[in-house]
Amino acid sequence: MAESILSGGPRRHVTIIGGGITGLSAAYYVQRTAEKAGLALDFTLLERGERWGGKVLTERVDVPGVGQFVVEAGPDSFITHKPWALALAAELGLDETLLGTNDHLRSNFVLKHGKPVLLPDGVFMLVPTKFRPFILSPLISPLGKLRMGLDLFIRPRRDDGDETLAEFVTRRLGAEALDRIAEPLLSGIYNADAERQSLMATFPNFRQMEQTHGSLTRAMLAGQRKPKTPPPARKRTSVFTTFRAGTDALTATLVERLRGDLRLRTSVERIARSGDGYTLELSDGARLETDAIVMAAPSYAAAELVRPLAPEAADGLASIRYVSTGTISLAYRAEDLRRPLPGFGLVIPRSERRPINAVTICSTKFDGRAPEGTVLLRAFFGGSRSPQSMALDDATLLATVRAELKAYLGIEAEPLFYRIYRWREANPQYDVGHLGLLDRIEAALPAGITLAGSAYRGAGMPDCIHQAQLAAERTVAELSASHPVSPAQPA
Repeated sequence: MAESILSGGPRRHVTIIGGGITGLSAAYYVQRTAEKAGLALDFTLLERGERWGGKVLTERVDVPGVGQFVVEAGPDSFITHKPWALALAAELGLDETLLGTNDHLRSNFVLKHGKPVLLPDGVFMLVPTKFRPFILSPLISPLGKLRMGLDLFIRPRRDDGDETLAEFVTRRLGAEALDRIAEPLLSGIYNADAERQSLMATFPNFRQMEQTHGSLTRAMLAGQRKPKTPPPARKRTSVFTTFRAGTDALTATLVERLRGDLRLRTSVERIARSGDGYTLELSDGARLETDAIVMAAPSYAAAELVRPLAPEAADGLASIRYVSTGTISLAYRAEDLRRPLPGFGLVIPRSERRPINAVTICSTKFDGRAPEGTVLLRAFFGGSRSPQSMALDDATLLATVRAELKAYLGIEAEPLFYRIYRWREANPQYDVGHLGLLDRIEAALPAGITLAGSAYRGAGMPDCIHQAQLAAERTVAELSASHPVSPAQPA
């Protein structure tokens, strides 16, 4: 490798495999962290697909005589209490383009026996924080409400062992709370099966609330009693935030800021040890020598690449389950909704046995998603709750979803347009024992290979960005330790 005047040693090289939000963020943080450390370092970012961004994909659709719609194929926003996406946006100069939800219009509905029922005001995650709306709500039966109230008297579990979300919710709040609230809302976030979903990997705060306060209800009430100091108006953000131009504003800006070797339509065929580093054989026949690897590809792809080097880690990676999901976005004139829902949308419990999982009213949730006088909807399908819908062809899927929208919203009109996006084997499942599995995988990985991405320690955009940052900082630190920067020599 070439000698570096800056460091007095050879230039180092890092390869990032996977060009989704995790890989792009990892490349950015490798670049930034190396500069701060004074480490002479080059990087290569490899993506087997045709574009950067992975599941972050925004389409702008112009309808003649109507205007432009902003359609999200993947995530439409990110949660703000996890700070890493906000911090990255600010660092990239995008904080002035952030767009929060229309919180004054926030309400959500749950399908019950085929009819949308308003989720009671004050229900936060699982537990009601306002008792009058909850008591008056028809969403939960009187016996179900009584069973939820027993949370105050059930002794907390004191160990740190994992359990399924279904086991936890049923133990504390009962089966009806699981069916009508937890399963559609909480499992829906992960496209997961509540009977297999790891509590400790997805909602560890529930265990902490149980252990600290003795019950979820007491924990919520204690949180309400804490004095709240509102932040300055300019710093206020919604629970969910996106970018005015769409989520791909973040990935596009990352690509613009990267100064390394970026290669689309290039996959890794084989990784072999080469001295203290690795040799990568690429799909175009080229070979790439590198000192370290950040693996930001799906875990099943990572498994095949590391198998010759670390079969135990490969077995663990291959055991992480994935499900396929999809969305269909449809645009209508506002008058086409004969029974509009006054809120952000509708979630559908698995017990309803419907072909879709949820409907979001995108144009209510965020400004600028549809021209005035129109509505943009997005229906979700697939995953563990409606896997049969993934097998439908486009025409059958469209007819199926339109029948659902007619039943819920009274829509009979043809859509102004529609877009279908299918994400096959794209949603990792955090089954019980997931965190222990990750510990075993990471312990078995060879030196110089680091994992990051949605299959590991958080699937949302902030979690992926955070994992990318940690992986980059760890990688640069290890390379700096093996070749420390020399002090500047006097002239």
